[in-house]
Amino acid sequence: MEEEKIYNENLKNNKLKTKEDVRKALLDICNPLVRIMKYQKQGHLFLGTSGSCYNKNAREAEAFLRPLWGIGPLAVSKNKEDVDLAGHFVKGLIEGTDPYSVSYWGKVNDYDQLLVEMASISLSLILNKDIFWDALNLREQDNLYNWLIQINEHVVPNTNWLFFRVLVNVALKKCGREYSEELLLDALNKVDSFYLSDGWYFDGYENQIDYYIPFGMHFYGLIYAKAMEKDDPERSSLYKERAKVFAKDYKEWFSKDGASIPFGRSLTYRFAQSAFWSALAFADIDALPWGVIKGIVLRNLRYWFSKDIFSTDGLLTIGYGYQNLNMAEGYNAPGSPYWALKTFLILALPDTHPFWTADEEDLVFTEKSVQKSPRMIVCHDKSGKEVQAFTSGQHSHEHAHADAKYEKFVYSTTFGFSVPKGNLMLKQGAFDSCLALAEGDNHYRTRYGCESYSIEENYIESLWKPWRDVEIKTFIVPLTPWHVRIHVIKTNRELDTAEGGFSAPCSNGKEYLFDGSGFYEFDEGVSGIVDYTGNRKVEFIGAEPNTNLIYERTVIPTLTSKINAGEHILVSAVLGEVGDKEYFKMHKRPNIKIDSDNIKISFEGKEILIKGYVLKEN
Repeated sequence: MEEEKIYNENLKNNKLKTKEDVRKALLDICNPLVRIMKYQKQGHLFLGTSGSCYNKNAREAEAFLRPLWGIGPLAVSKNKEDVDLAGHFVKGLIEGTDPYSVSYWGKVNDYDQLLVEMASISLSLILNKDIFWDALNLREQDNLYNWLIQINEHVVPNTNWLFFRVLVNVALKKCGREYSEELLLDALNKVDSFYLSDGWYFDGYENQIDYYIPFGMHFYGLIYAKAMEKDDPERSSLYKERAKVFAKDYKEWFSKDGASIPFGRSLTYRFAQSAFWSALAFADIDALPWGVIKGIVLRNLRYWFSKDIFSTDGLLTIGYGYQNLNMAEGYNAPGSPYWALKTFLILALPDTHPFWTADEEDLVFTEKSVQKSPRMIVCHDKSGKEVQAFTSGQHSHEHAHADAKYEKFVYSTTFGFSVPKGNLMLKQGAFDSCLALAEGDNHYRTRYGCESYSIEENYIESLWKPWRDVEIKTFIVPLTPWHVRIHVIKTNRELDTAEGGFSAPCSNGKEYLFDGSGFYEFDEGVSGIVDYTGNRKVEFIGAEPNTNLIYERTVIPTLTSKINAGEHILVSAVLGEVGDKEYFKMHKRPNIKIDSDNIKISFEGKEILIKGYVLKEN
């Protein structure tokens, strides 16, 4: 397997300083696919045996087509090697859209996964009409047209999928073929109805605001803005302006070292996190200095290429920080991770573009960014190496582990977050960064849906009901590297409670147990939790393997207790510290005073008052 290992090492050793470095990175990702193509039928790639919510034909077509997100931009160079690489995919397009070929992808249905995969073909046509269209004979062009135009005949969900219809129709227009102006405008108008404010959209569902906004809504919108800036200058200008505003918030999701906050679904797309910045450059929008934009993209790629995200034969795996099917959604097939290649849109930029000519600059971050549209307070530590997002009011109703992916109290670039392997016992649930409750049967529930929420300047408030007769008002107060959690509980049930701090990697770590507090020190930092209500036990929960997104095995400092029916208040401070660990070593922690009406929190000169925290009668 020595030849295959070279691809992983090449990526890890690639300094990613120049356009040629980025080009080589894409080739190192795609070359293993090309070698496999030689032994499989044209237009299909069988990359693994794991299943998905769509069939084998769609899985293989997806694996073949997703690399076009990178190959299309690469081919803009017209470099012979790049065009030859694109040629492998042109052959597959010809066979996959030929009804008389054994490789034919077939007719599509409503909500079909193949509708999704039409988008990368469309980008390739927009960027390289000469390679992906003009080089085909008339029959082959007709076949490709007939296959793509099916998207106008079938239902797509009212989500970011609407942009697939947009891109197909734009591509057909650019190729001089018949398209639907009516359906194109209808899709764009529906997308506009998802717009919130501050550059943010929701993705079809009002409470679902995640990475699909940068690598979906804005990414496709900016491709449209660039491709249609003469045909539709008004909307193109609107999309560019929204992206410019969005950039101010979204930059806060990135750490100084290139990591971005793990949050929400589709995290197996990994470095698609920086695709927005590539699209920003593609559309020539200097929302930030070009050196800053360049730095965000290249550092994010370096971060990901330092992780073990490739198999021994050079294939991108399903997972996040490592190969992990436990965290996947039902639509994550073996070829799905190649959606990450969207970030390589920067290869479509000429060598003289300021993205390439600018010197890479450090990220200028804000220590606390209150982002009301995505319902978050995003905080950086002083070093900029750790980013934490505190959230309430997010909700996803249909995706695997949605409660863990959207509704924990905090998400971290260093500590990640965990998804359950089961809901029986604390180690299966891996309940980090949340409050879990059970009725003495070891079957735990966490926050899933808020009755109400409020994003304030200094804290986040939410009201949630794990059972109809259990009401919890939660306050989260960021005080980086600490945060304070207050839960006011009114229950008609006797409950077991477990409040988890951050997960930490359990190898080479050290536990510190004090009265009412526990800390776990590891190479990169400290995870700790302190009880302020005086009646909870500290435990270090060894979570089931492959529950945390970043670390294969973790330990979670946790406070546990039993509460009777009635009213209770649980107060804790949680530490997630990266670097010199001074707050742990010097016993610096928030001061919390509770009286009958107010809670006063003091820390390093900051004072925060929470008034009227008690639950009122309905």
